[in-house]
Amino acid sequence: MTDVLSLVSIGFAFFVVAVSPGPANISNATIAMSKGRKVSLVYGAGLSIGLLFWGIVAASGLGVVLQGSVYLLMLLKVVGGVYLLWLAYLSFKSSFNAAATVSTNDNQEAGYRKWFVRGVVLNSSNPKTVVAWMAALSVGMGSSSDGLFLVAAVLTCMLVGFLVNGMYSLLFSINGVMNVYQKVAHWVERVVSGIFALAGLGLLRSAFNRNTA
Repeated sequence: MTDVLSLVSIGFAFFVVAVSPGPANISNATIAMSKGRKVSLVYGAGLSIGLLFWGIVAASGLGVVLQGSVYLLMLLKVVGGVYLLWLAYLSFKSSFNAAATVSTNDNQEAGYRKWFVRGVVLNSSNPKTVVAWMAALSVGMGSSSDGLFLVAAVLTCMLVGFLVNGMYSLLFSINGVMNVYQKVAHWVERVVSGIFALAGLGLLRSAFNRNTA
């Protein structure tokens, strides 16, 4: 019973982190509104796989190594920051013809692969995700926790991650929401571009600031 309660605690802690607005969730919501439910679900699956990468890193203890390795963490933050700035550029560029790109029929297999890869890259390029994982795992883990419990904790967080990404996809792909998006698509894309730019610049700043974790 104690293990179950601990897993619930870990899952809830991870839910709080995963559901909060950030580059991944905001981009997923935007894709759901502009491209439709199917594409967003595929993109969300990619985001979840990207989360799994950092979950394995955190669970295997490499998270501590990353936090202690200044240059490795710096490199990862630079890569993540540059990628976020690239997404900011793409969002700003698409804002000029956002209404024309709204589609619910993006059902080509190649298109799905593209969105899945984008989701994986976005979450796996953000090293700060490992901190969220470590914080969530620490909520319900104690000195007596064994490897099997650690695996169960990671799987619990992964399930939460898939549920949160799926929730964003379903909620923001509702017809009414998509109709509103079509009317304000230009502004939405520019706001998203600004959020990506701020997140990217923040990550780059963090990379070169020795006093920032």
